[in-house]
Amino acid sequence: MKPSATLKILTVFLFVFGIQAIIPFAAMAQQTGEMRVAFWNMENFFDPFVDSTRVYNEFTEEGGQHWNYRRFHTKRNNMYKAILAFSENKPLAVFGIAEVENLFVLNMLFTQTPLKNHNYRIVHYEGDDRRGIDVALVYCIDKLQLIYSEGIKLRNPHNRKFRSRDILYVKLADRQGDTLHCFVNHWPSRYGGERETVNLRLLAANILKHKVDSLVSASSAMPKIIIMGDFNDTPEDPSLQALTKDGMLVNLFADTGKLGFEGTLKHQYNWQIFDQIIVSKALINKRKGLVYKTKSATIYHGDFLFVKDETYGGLKLFRTYIGPKYQGGYSDHLPVFIDLIYK
Repeated sequence: MKPSATLKILTVFLFVFGIQAIIPFAAMAQQTGEMRVAFWNMENFFDPFVDSTRVYNEFTEEGGQHWNYRRFHTKRNNMYKAILAFSENKPLAVFGIAEVENLFVLNMLFTQTPLKNHNYRIVHYEGDDRRGIDVALVYCIDKLQLIYSEGIKLRNPHNRKFRSRDILYVKLADRQGDTLHCFVNHWPSRYGGERETVNLRLLAANILKHKVDSLVSASSAMPKIIIMGDFNDTPEDPSLQALTKDGMLVNLFADTGKLGFEGTLKHQYNWQIFDQIIVSKALINKRKGLVYKTKSATIYHGDFLFVKDETYGGLKLFRTYIGPKYQGGYSDHLPVFIDLIYK
C-alpha cells in the first residue's frame, strides 16, 4: 500500500525544516542570479509494484504493460538525465511535475540520482485520479522556503462520480521575502473527444481562477503567481482564455513563435502546446524583487527526446511506450521553463 498522506506530509516537513532550523532562512546571504521554473509531464511514471488500494495496476510486472523494476530504473535514469540537461546542471528553483504515481518514484528520482546534489524537496499529495497519477512540486531549499501547500480537489457539481487530478497549490518564499504562489495542474484529458470534454477543463479553469481571485482579494498588492501544467488545451482554447481574459494573468506560452519549438506534444501531423506557464502581472511589471526574465519562456527540445516519425513525417517524441509496445524512451510531452531574475 502507499504511505499515508500524514506520513508524506510529515516526511516533507522533516525534509524542509530539519536543515533550515540550523540556519534561519532570512539570515542567509542575499539572493542573486536567475531562478529557473520548469514543468514536465513525465508520462506514466509508475513504480513497478501492485497497489492494493487501486483497481488500475497495468504498470506492474503482471499488468498489461509488463512494467518491471528494470524498466522503471531505465525511466528514472532517463528522467534525471533530461532534467540535468534542461536545468543546465543547475538547481531548478521550482519544478512542477505531472503523471507521477507516488512519493516513492519521486524519492527515487530526486534522492537516489545525481539530482540529490541540488538540495531538492518534494511536495506531493495523493489525488483521486483513476489510474493513480498525480502532480507534484519540487523546489530547491537553497533558493526557496516552503510556507504552505494543499491539494485542491476538482469536483463536478453535475456529476458526483467525476474524479481527476488535484491542482497543487504551494506557497514559497525567497531569501528577500518575496512570496511565490505556485499552482501545478494536469487538467482533464480529451479522451472521449475534445468537444465532449471541454466543460471539464472549463471546470478546472474556474476552480483555479477562484483560488487566484481569493489570493488577490487577500493581498494588499498584486501577488506573484506562477501557474504551470499540462492543460490538455492550447492557449487559444476556451479554458485558457477564461483563465486569462481579465488581464490579471499572462500566458507566457501564447506567443507560439517565440518559444524555440512548435509544440510540446504531437498528434499525428500536428504539434500542439498543451504545456504552459502562466504568471500574474506582478512578475512582469514589478520594478523590484523577483521578476520574469523577458523572452525566457522556452519549450526544451533536446535531440535525445525525439525519434524519426515514420508514419507522419519529421520527428516525434521518444516515448516510454506506444500503446502496449515498450520503447524505453522519455515522455510524450516536452518540458517547458521560464527564468526569473532579481531587480
